[in-house]
Amino acid sequence: MKKIEPKILVTNPMSFSKEQIARLKKLGKVKFHNSHPETADEWLKRCQGYKIICSWMFGLREKYHQLKDAFITVPFVGVGSFADPSVLKTNNITLCNAPGSNRHAVSEWIIFMILMAMRKLGKYTNTEETLSFPLSDPTIGLAGKNITILGKGNVGKRVGQICSAFEMNVTYFKRGDDLKTAVKNAYIVVNVLSSNPDSKGLLDKKFFNSLKKGSVFITVTADEIIDIEAMLKAVNTGRLSYIAHDVMSARPADSNNPFYIKLQKHPKIFATPHIAGFSDVTNKIGNDMMIDNLEAYLKGKPINVFGR
Repeated sequence: MKKIEPKILVTNPMSFSKEQIARLKKLGKVKFHNSHPETADEWLKRCQGYKIICSWMFGLREKYHQLKDAFITVPFVGVGSFADPSVLKTNNITLCNAPGSNRHAVSEWIIFMILMAMRKLGKYTNTEETLSFPLSDPTIGLAGKNITILGKGNVGKRVGQICSAFEMNVTYFKRGDDLKTAVKNAYIVVNVLSSNPDSKGLLDKKFFNSLKKGSVFITVTADEIIDIEAMLKAVNTGRLSYIAHDVMSARPADSNNPFYIKLQKHPKIFATPHIAGFSDVTNKIGNDMMIDNLEAYLKGKPINVFGR
């Protein structure tokens, strides 16, 4: 009897290498879509008739709950910001992500933002201003400065390694620690917390009021973790000297996102429209992990399963 090939859907362009395309084609009959779905409903329509789905976030985030008896694998980390484990269980959906795939790119973004804030590189790069020396707006070196990283996962550990190479004093806040104690001496606070019931709303008014006056706050995680109004008040009153924010609520590269526009206009905020995690390195690692997930599932031993 002829073996039936699994039907595999790729919902949108993924910038696969030739090797990655070959790996996928060995696993079954693959339908590649070469354009992005314009709406979430279009994404859902593409999924009809498929139980094995390789997807990006758009469409999946809005419509995953309308699928049933499906295996979904993605090339990114942040499924916790939208996926409900109880819905996945009820609908018999196995959702596998790519933990750590963006650790290089996000770490690079964070370090750049630290240098922008401390060394004022945005102000002094290609300046046409006639400068006095010493500089009227002094820059601050990293060696010997205290940095607290909220979260010690793939990204947090890598940021800590890089900051240690800069001879900074690195501490971490982990689940079960006292948050106020963890940040009280920090010149820089970096938020890389995962989105989960414990972290939702954690960075509230009390948190921002506990920060050292003039400190720098850098965040790359879901907005639901942060009291946005308290964060903005902290920078407006001088509690924070700078904020760097990669707007997770925006679709990647959407510079028309209203919240991004609000932050982008603030003189003390460095904002990007959800692009911190994207690089050629992230793309390769994420796609490889997505295919790894699919291979493991077809062997009956799924890996990187969200909610387990």
